[in-house]
Amino acid sequence: MKLLVLSRVFPNAVQPTYGVFVRERMFRVAEHIPLVVVAPVAWFPGQGLIRRFWKPHFRPPIPRHEVQDGIDVYHPRFLCIPGIMKWTDAPFLALGILPLVRRLKREQGITAIDSHFIYPDGVTAWLLGRWLGLPWTITLRGTLLRISRTRACRWLALRAMHGAARVFSVSDDLRRLALEMGIPPHQVEVMPNGINLEHFRPEDREACRRALGLPQAAKIMITVGGLNERKGFHRVIEQMPALLQRHPDLHYLCVGGGGPDGNELAWLQGLAEEKGVSERVHFTGAVAPERLRDYYSAADLFVLATRFEGWANVFLEAAACGLPTVTTRVGGNAEVIHADWLGRLVELGDGDALRDAIADALEARWDHEAIIAYARENRWEMRIPTLVRRLHEATHAERQGSTDL
Repeated sequence: MKLLVLSRVFPNAVQPTYGVFVRERMFRVAEHIPLVVVAPVAWFPGQGLIRRFWKPHFRPPIPRHEVQDGIDVYHPRFLCIPGIMKWTDAPFLALGILPLVRRLKREQGITAIDSHFIYPDGVTAWLLGRWLGLPWTITLRGTLLRISRTRACRWLALRAMHGAARVFSVSDDLRRLALEMGIPPHQVEVMPNGINLEHFRPEDREACRRALGLPQAAKIMITVGGLNERKGFHRVIEQMPALLQRHPDLHYLCVGGGGPDGNELAWLQGLAEEKGVSERVHFTGAVAPERLRDYYSAADLFVLATRFEGWANVFLEAAACGLPTVTTRVGGNAEVIHADWLGRLVELGDGDALRDAIADALEARWDHEAIIAYARENRWEMRIPTLVRRLHEATHAERQGSTDL
């Protein structure tokens, strides 16, 4: 058995923090099943001009091939028209990477495709699987709800899931949505993400604050994520003036940079200026995973006012460093922050509730050791053996069925 991992969301030399959760999961699988990664890159004629004159971070040039931890990672280009005709992404992606996948099957003995995100990656896995006679699996992540509302993409997604050897879901919320779309219950299994305890553990708070130039006596909250509208940095910044009335020593760490989903740094900085809180809102830029624990350890509270998530690994990262969480009740968030001793949930769009939950959480007494223990129970080592078994079972059964036919 040799897997071809297909995901557009995957770290690369230019975007080292993009899709780390996919790499964390599958590079651990690689200890049991050999694999090669195909992480396609969107391309459109003239996009260099867009990058030069309008959006400097738009689709940066990425090397065609890398070796990461001894594993080949390919970045073939595919035609992707910016902003329109999104239903064409999957067929263009499949056609664009077909020669590479055909060659990898011939030269490296690829026996199955493991795809991440339903569209366009999962649909592409379906097309390639049909064309090349390979079974495929799909891992559902946070985009399924959006895809389910689009007629053409929904039809393609349903075909891909119905034909898959197995559909994995990072949360029960996504599994329920797949069942509502008509996927048989036996075909969809929840397989959550985990936490890398080598990277995430508590560090000395005073030392971390000193290294980051933060006041020792301050109340500090932190958000880690891409600087785009979905992650909700702006929702927190909007509440800062009122929060400062209740906690005059409050600071807000915004940890993250731009990515394929956008870079709203200028807008967020402008919002902080407009609200008169720019001196209390700190934009750090992107931070390597192995350094994030210093930022978490400097803080008192993790906040993620996100619009949607599948299973956000940042909750476990923060918990592994001892932080409680305030987040929105969307996607799989309530499955991770499932009890009051882990944090607070608020409804998306309710600014008053978000403000009050943050203020109360900053005043509450938390059992930090219990929060850390919870994160440790969700380490990757507890997830991977089951995932490896399911991959073997699913692809073996699919190949056996094809042989029987």
